[in-house]
Amino acid sequence: MTENTSQTPLVELRDISLAFGGIKAVDQASVSLFPGEVVAILGHNGAGKSTLIKVLSGAYSKDSGDIFVKGEHATINNPRDAKSYGIETIYQTLAVADNVDAAANLYLGREILTRWGTLDDVAMESEARKVMGRLNPNFERFKEPVAKLSGGQRQSVAIARAILFNAQILIMDEPTAALGPQETEQVGELIQALKRDGIGIFLISHDIHDVFDLADRVMVMKNGQTVGTARTEDVTKDEVLGMIILGKCPAGAEPGPGALPS
Repeated sequence: MTENTSQTPLVELRDISLAFGGIKAVDQASVSLFPGEVVAILGHNGAGKSTLIKVLSGAYSKDSGDIFVKGEHATINNPRDAKSYGIETIYQTLAVADNVDAAANLYLGREILTRWGTLDDVAMESEARKVMGRLNPNFERFKEPVAKLSGGQRQSVAIARAILFNAQILIMDEPTAALGPQETEQVGELIQALKRDGIGIFLISHDIHDVFDLADRVMVMKNGQTVGTARTEDVTKDEVLGMIILGKCPAGAEPGPGALPS
């Protein structure tokens, strides 16, 4: 999709700042995300991208700035607040329980019980099959421990757990790290399925090739500030690398406060 300025963003971070011990990790950074869109947030280690996203996920509390969800001002002070706004994070480590199957992972901590107070495995597997059918129709290994699944299949389980409880905004941290080409392609297919459902995705990645394959827009940070934002179709990989390394914003990008003159 391309950004539609007449549409209300799913989420907007506006002039977010956060300092640790007097050092500004994020300095007036802004980014928006629209329904069915993937926005990649890029930058060197220490650029502020992870800190900015942790403000959205509720892991950190901002010092200043505003967060809007579907046009309404949002108060996010902890991960529970974020979840209440439909924001879920898929960490690189996935945080899945290896010793149990897909359905048990999807309902971990939110298990369905029978009227006798026992686990309703049939109901949980039925719901797991429905949500996995939307994401990954080829997934059939419902009875096996997650430890035996491939990296791409494990991603399916982690994503399904998030959207099962109506997440509309996903933060994906390095979703293809350590995956082979086939599994990386599978994750790309998962992301396309999420986009078709109108879910917005913030993608944190160091892989510029993945970014251009998966993202509709890129937002580059340097020294805690926004260098610029651009549609991937309007910039080249070399231009994005120039934004990351030099802080220079090309003609096809909208400059931020951290941009150097071209």
